[in-house]
Amino acid sequence: MEPVTMNDESPRARLYYLHGRNGAPQQGSWLARFPAGIFAIPVGLFGLVAAWRRAAAFGLTTADEISELIFYPTLSIWVLSTLLYALKCKRHGNAVLAEFLHPVQGSLQALIPLSALLAVVLLQQPDQGIWLLACIGALGINGLISVRTIYLLATGRLPRNAVTPALYLPIVGGFLVGAMALASLHYEDWAALLFGTGLSGWAILEVRVLGQLFEGPMPGPLRTTIGIELAPPAVATLSAATVWPGLPAQAIMIGIGMTLLPFISVFARYSWWSRTPFTVGFWSFSFPVAAFASIVLEAGNRGSWPTWIGTLALLAATAVIAWLLLRTAVLLIRGRLLPD
Repeated sequence: MEPVTMNDESPRARLYYLHGRNGAPQQGSWLARFPAGIFAIPVGLFGLVAAWRRAAAFGLTTADEISELIFYPTLSIWVLSTLLYALKCKRHGNAVLAEFLHPVQGSLQALIPLSALLAVVLLQQPDQGIWLLACIGALGINGLISVRTIYLLATGRLPRNAVTPALYLPIVGGFLVGAMALASLHYEDWAALLFGTGLSGWAILEVRVLGQLFEGPMPGPLRTTIGIELAPPAVATLSAATVWPGLPAQAIMIGIGMTLLPFISVFARYSWWSRTPFTVGFWSFSFPVAAFASIVLEAGNRGSWPTWIGTLALLAATAVIAWLLLRTAVLLIRGRLLPD
């Protein structure tokens, strides 16, 4: 199985490229063009809900009301997106397969189980078996995507220009958030196992992804995935704080320190990705900033940081996601939400 190139005329290559760069048919119904990347919206919003719930638990006034105000529209978006993608699987199986086989879109499909795991964290009732089944199902899908991604990496079959932060989604994000979901269901031992798996995936990818990013700008259509580069340290710290509720503030502070250089490196390249026309891909920033707000709140609650620092981080994350929502609404109104 050789790497696919633009000059490859094999059936597999035609499956990649006759469906366009976004992995969906260039012509046909809007449902056939409904991308897995759309799930970045509920993933980011679920992360923001979780941050506001933490703030409410830590005594921030009106935070509980704000979290509920965000939660139900987010749940509706997630349910609608899931139903539409399930319908796409039924009616346009070839488009879904093309996404799975695509070296970038295949990783973005991990947003689907990732959103389901976050829903488990926010909706779970440990005494109801349906949430454990949902968690296992989501982890199974993420595992399938991870195995394919690791196979492409380990065998040198991943095209060089497809090495993007999107690779973190199945191999790192899925396992770390899966650990949070299992911990919320009181399966702490299995949660610790998944946490370690996510850390090992992060270690495997970090040098490869950062080495590629530091060589110069990514291809234009892929630049919107740059926000995912912010995620691993923030999500790993949040996952650790969830799996081990007694984790000391100093450990949270180490995690916060680990997030700072990725933030600097991403915004140092602002001139590269800021000129890219706005698409749903920019939601790649949403979950990392929400996770960062959550760990700053945790640090304040467990340590001696003043509460206003956590509140400021939460308001900043809310402002970023509100801006993303506004820009996305403009795309929807103009009929440009889905890829061409």
